[in-house]
Amino acid sequence: MSATDGVSAMDGDYLPRWSEANQAWLLAEVVALKTRLRTGAARPVGQGERARGALTPALPPALAQRPPALEAMARTFGLSSFERDLLLLCAAIEFDPEFAPLCAALSGGETGVGGAGMGGPSFGLALAVLDQPHWSALAPDAPLRRWRLVEPGAGTPLTAAPLRIDERVLHALLGLHPLDERLAPLLRPLVAEPALSLAASQLSLVERIVAAWAPADGAPVIRLCGEAAGCRALAAAVAEALGAKAALLAEALIPAGAAEQAALARLLEREARLGGFDLLLLEAEPAAEAASSPDRLALLLDRLEGQVMVSGWDGRAGGTRRLLTFDVRRPSAAEQRGAWHAALGLEARARGAASAAIEAVSGQFDLPLGAIRTIAAEALADAAASDGGGAEGAGAAAAAGLWSHCRRHQRARLDGLAQRIETSAGWEDLVLPPAQTALVRGLAAQLRHRATVHERWGFAAKSPRGLGLAALFWGPSGTGKTLAAEVAANALDLDLYRLDLSAVVSKYIGETEKNLRHVFDAAEASGAVLLLDEADALLGKRSEVKDSHDRYANIEVSYLLQRMEAYRGLAILTTNMKSALDPAFLRRLRCVVEFPFPDAAERARIWRRVFPAATPTAGLDAERLAQLRLAGGNIRNIALQAAFLAAEAGEPVGMAQVREAARMEYLKLERQMTAAETEGWP
Repeated sequence: MSATDGVSAMDGDYLPRWSEANQAWLLAEVVALKTRLRTGAARPVGQGERARGALTPALPPALAQRPPALEAMARTFGLSSFERDLLLLCAAIEFDPEFAPLCAALSGGETGVGGAGMGGPSFGLALAVLDQPHWSALAPDAPLRRWRLVEPGAGTPLTAAPLRIDERVLHALLGLHPLDERLAPLLRPLVAEPALSLAASQLSLVERIVAAWAPADGAPVIRLCGEAAGCRALAAAVAEALGAKAALLAEALIPAGAAEQAALARLLEREARLGGFDLLLLEAEPAAEAASSPDRLALLLDRLEGQVMVSGWDGRAGGTRRLLTFDVRRPSAAEQRGAWHAALGLEARARGAASAAIEAVSGQFDLPLGAIRTIAAEALADAAASDGGGAEGAGAAAAAGLWSHCRRHQRARLDGLAQRIETSAGWEDLVLPPAQTALVRGLAAQLRHRATVHERWGFAAKSPRGLGLAALFWGPSGTGKTLAAEVAANALDLDLYRLDLSAVVSKYIGETEKNLRHVFDAAEASGAVLLLDEADALLGKRSEVKDSHDRYANIEVSYLLQRMEAYRGLAILTTNMKSALDPAFLRRLRCVVEFPFPDAAERARIWRRVFPAATPTAGLDAERLAQLRLAGGNIRNIALQAAFLAAEAGEPVGMAQVREAARMEYLKLERQMTAAETEGWP
């Protein structure tokens, strides 16, 4: 659109949108500047001021309430009249192809001293042709260069260096606000979700933070303590309440170098002033991961002004800005239950049938309200597709299927961190002495009734510590530790994930804690049963600190002890060497179950159940087979190998196939079958 078209479009009674009026006004300003340069070209430098009022376009009605971007930018960055015209001159080169030859003609040539080269007009030219010139306009700490509104070229005298307007500033003059391309890879916009994404207790925090930022000057830094997802949702809600835009910057993306950090802070400040965002949320790395690195976030905070929030930060290096701290807690069980009812659209008369299902889900799966809304929508869609009994009927049907929907929805976070074990074993498959069987059943019962005891009966309110359900299964290899975990998970209708602790431990400082944090956070969100194999790999007794290796090894053990105590799900640890574990760890366990080597009667029970019902057998004697002194894991290996031998021979599984399979298992164990073990065998 030409300048003439823009001016004529604003005549009459038509009121264009602000962006259209702003662009038209800006192009009219470019035409006015071009006219001023042409009419004043013959004036020797220093001969008074040129009258510009007659040439400057008047503001149209559309810009009466909100000023043009150029004028707003001049006020925001404190530009003088000369600096404002210099910025317009650099922008005019981009808008009007006649400006480049005009600047060259005014300077007496294409590239002479003080001329306009291919990169844009020079500072020398601006000093010669613009009103009220002053040398300080291009000082490093003056607004034009401090905020990188224009940048001089390198390698030539300052007066001859071509000046270029920054691309982000050029877009802002046109009323456009794409994120600066240097910040785009670092920042993530935060968009407020519907009201259901925040609980009533969290909405009250929004009001308190808005009130804390009410004074125009000296806004404090708001520090949020809580899980990352909740802090992001709260920051987005605060921005929405302020009518502002919010952006997220992770600490890991903040450069460590002082010069790079200063440049980043300047770009962030400029972006905020240009309207790219109004509120910045800095997301700190956990202290366990950032302990060996400088507190980059604190250093950046000291360089920033305006409305800044920070989450997950413990203030490791202090900082000079005033801090206000707010705890962002997860929605309570009651708030989650209310959110489920609202998301499912259950009316009061329909809540009775669904209450039990919602009670069970809210007691096991600790979900943010945004996830509740998503899962409820999926459950409603499935229920409506399969039933079609109306909105009320779909809501009740959806409540009945919430448990399975929650399991599927929450698997994604943990699938990449641990191995999911498909469970099908029942209590009849677990062969243990009665005392041990009762302990494992008791674990399942505790998890099933956790919400009743913790929430309704007040144990969580009386003491929030030590509510985690952690158990240790110890005993020789093959005695059924993993099988017991499968049985418990299957009885509870929960996923079982196995984590090999030996694979989590890292030689790099802080990496072990980082790996553990990711696993525990994901496990808590998924409601799964967590099986930590080979616990002695990490939970060995802490030693006297003799060097840095001992110190960091003890830190890793202490971190896992704390997470185990705070973990709200069922975590089962297994080890073959209970004596190697730290005594402080045993104190934090709810239950310790010994898995003894099975006696002859238990081995006979295992042999009776080890072959599936569909497997053809002939002449198997469980009492004779129980003479083999092997644990249940070895017995299952022998049964599987015997089945393959029988299938190859085209025969049912008999004692001959079991004898051959047992011989192979003994060779693997580097043991010899004794005569007593096979006495009486056919």
